[in-house]
Amino acid sequence: MGNPIRIGIVGCGRIVPAHLRGYAALRERGYDNFRITGLMSRRREDAEMFRKRGHGPPPRPAVSKAPGDPLSAPHMWVSDFQKDVDAQVFDDFESLITSGTVDAIDIPASVFTHHDYAVRALNAGIHCLVQKPFAVSVAAGRLMVEAGRRNDLTLAVNEVVRYDVNARAARWAIERGDLGVPQMVASIGIGTVEWSPDRAVADTPWRHVQVLAGGGPTLDIGVHLFHRIRYLCGEVSEVAAMARTFEKVRYRKNEAGDIIETFTCDAEDAFMATFGLASGGIGQMSFTWAGHGERTGLPEGMVIYGSKGCLKGGILHRDGKEPISAIDLFRAEASAAEQERWIPLGLTDSFASCFYDFLTSIEQKKQPETSGDEGLRDIATAFAVLESSASGRAISVEDVVTGRVREAQRAIDAHYGLK
Repeated sequence: MGNPIRIGIVGCGRIVPAHLRGYAALRERGYDNFRITGLMSRRREDAEMFRKRGHGPPPRPAVSKAPGDPLSAPHMWVSDFQKDVDAQVFDDFESLITSGTVDAIDIPASVFTHHDYAVRALNAGIHCLVQKPFAVSVAAGRLMVEAGRRNDLTLAVNEVVRYDVNARAARWAIERGDLGVPQMVASIGIGTVEWSPDRAVADTPWRHVQVLAGGGPTLDIGVHLFHRIRYLCGEVSEVAAMARTFEKVRYRKNEAGDIIETFTCDAEDAFMATFGLASGGIGQMSFTWAGHGERTGLPEGMVIYGSKGCLKGGILHRDGKEPISAIDLFRAEASAAEQERWIPLGLTDSFASCFYDFLTSIEQKKQPETSGDEGLRDIATAFAVLESSASGRAISVEDVVTGRVREAQRAIDAHYGLK
């Protein structure tokens, strides 16, 4: 297998504990062909925070209390699962990629840095895994994909919804025809428990600034929702949508609920969309960070109806058969080879599964399931929402991918000098 793949983590924010837990889960499952050799943050103390237990500044409190939210993952140190190599700390990206200490980088940094870091690393011969959303605009994403191809390196997006065991089981069932042809999809959400109506999402005001975030929930959450739909139902062909910024002023608050920062917002905080599938199916989607009062959503989460049944909350309702969870059906009827294909090493941590795909793709000199092309298609589908809202018409996703439609992204691309 050769020497372990040396990984640098770029950006040491509140999502990093979820990443470290994923790497630890890989080691626990017997895969250890990697070492974390670098931690980089523009604030050196943020990188020191994750290097070694008992050293560095104290951990930050989790920004979310929602169970299952990666932002609520308890703090972890690299030394908790890696005893033989101490990660080096960097406060400058160029120093990291020219240090000779990394073969690949994992970029959980803010989305507005993704294209700069990824293109520079790929041009330096370093493989890249990029946190979702893949890029701040489609033009930025295309630069990343082109750099990956030009340098013949592995480029991936950390889109964990694809690696969730329930999604894997559902895809297996759909591939073998249990639902038939997808006909109707719905994913409805209005309001959130923690951020509605007017708190800074994840305690990060930049998420509400268009040129920094690319978009609000359309990009931050929409890429997850559209990726799941694309994974289970095939490509989204067109989108007709409206997006609005209802709360133009938002707040950061302390634990006592006192306001500690007030800021204005220009990224949308609500969208509602209808869309068409390449297979001929149709769908509805909404997600909002706005919304006073109690949140509203489908109790089962995303629902998919096909020509032979439906999938609701992970439960398959097939014509003429008793309901059964997709994961139970998978475990009962999938062959040993299928089980290993869909859930390798029996991994149940979605971050670990994504990292495994990325690392084994480097070993095998191929692109992973969540390749840069997948990340680009995700953000293009999400941006089709904003393009449709801006133009007042249905938008072809392919036109957004190619850049033929980009009016809603003009300010972003101008900010970064993107063509």
